[in-house]
Amino acid sequence: MVSFFSQDIDFKQKNKRIYKKWLAETAQQRGQKLTSLAVIFCSERYILELNRKFLGHNYSTDVIAFDARLPHDWPIKGSPKGIEGDIFISIETVRTNAEIYGVPFAKEMARVMIHGLLHLVGYNDSTPNERACMKQEEDAALAALEKYLN
Repeated sequence: MVSFFSQDIDFKQKNKRIYKKWLAETAQQRGQKLTSLAVIFCSERYILELNRKFLGHNYSTDVIAFDARLPHDWPIKGSPKGIEGDIFISIETVRTNAEIYGVPFAKEMARVMIHGLLHLVGYNDSTPNERACMKQEEDAALAALEKYLN
């Protein structure tokens, strides 16, 4: 089950039904069931505070994913419990990045949304090889989204 919320900003995700289905299918194709996922749209200030408080990083970011499963449910890939977590997305940062990269806001939003989900599925992006794998998975998921939107 996927739910969308806003925290300290006024933002409503369009085409929620499409994005819910896409996120669930993306997880399923990677061996996971989406049990409970909250996508929370927030301000840059809010995500900066989350990054400081929970991750010890003193900088803003576009997306942070928090896994609600207990450590003994890991490794994440193949967990019978399914995905339970929250994805926080900074709307301001997504808008800025869309401008920087010359892509539509909706495409950048989808990329950030799927990036958060991929972290919950078990993908990392700490090393160059992990980043390349994450990018490949993002691109594949974004291509699959196109069939829903067209």
